[in-house]
Amino acid sequence: MDKTTSGFVNGFLGVLVFSGSLPATRVAVMEFDPLFLTVARAVIAGVLAGLLLLAFRERRPERGDLLSLFLVSLGVVVGFPLLTALALKQVTSAHSMVFVGLLPVTTAVFGVVRGGERSRPAFWLFSGLGSAIVVGFALRQGFAASPAGDLLMLAAILACGFGYAEGASLSRKLGGWQVISWALVLSLPAMTMLMLLSMPASLAQSSAASWLGLGYVSIFSMLIGFVFWYRGLALGGIVAVGQLQLLQPFFGLALAAILLGESVSWTMLAATLAIVACVAGAKKFAR
Repeated sequence: MDKTTSGFVNGFLGVLVFSGSLPATRVAVMEFDPLFLTVARAVIAGVLAGLLLLAFRERRPERGDLLSLFLVSLGVVVGFPLLTALALKQVTSAHSMVFVGLLPVTTAVFGVVRGGERSRPAFWLFSGLGSAIVVGFALRQGFAASPAGDLLMLAAILACGFGYAEGASLSRKLGGWQVISWALVLSLPAMTMLMLLSMPASLAQSSAASWLGLGYVSIFSMLIGFVFWYRGLALGGIVAVGQLQLLQPFFGLALAAILLGESVSWTMLAATLAIVACVAGAKKFAR
């Protein structure tokens, strides 16, 4: 398997894992406070990440890497989880998928700014078309909108795109899973303190579904997904592999239907096929 293909395979696996993030967050945030959910998932993932780094005896990042790791933490350890948790208190996970369709564009833009990547005009054409299909499909479903929830989701996508691009650039030096692991470990002291301060008194009364949601976003969304995702971005390119995010809304809609009972129309299949075509076109003209 060549480098580019390996990058797309890893990126696709990362997208599959991330597709369950918003439905799982929606389930968990029904009982957990958004701040507690955010810091608790970071603490759980941070402990596991630290154990992985110790087990594989990974070298410590250099002093010059600390700023980038801080920015990764700001974007994907704190920013995206907290903003989406706040948004999902007001909008459904299906509605939030509208904004996930914008992730490839934000990741590509930040990839150009932080990673120095360049792409041909046709790439942007396919990217814009794919994003438009995602947004058009979601709007066609007729989801009830919340202005505050929409603004929170928009901010979350910007934070996530920035964190993806920053982490992908650094992963070329440190390695994919090492980047998110070090970002989690460096943020662990602050996240632990916030978790203790925000911990509710009635944790024992929380439902199994809420605990499962917390477990998923802690282990899979916050750690395992990034292992695949950052490796994919590093091998295949931030701009090119980032287009696989166009598939995430539809995987997420399917999970939302299963987990939350939301209806999904037959047009989902047609829209998904159209998105796949856009991803293929974007990949062809990525460089």
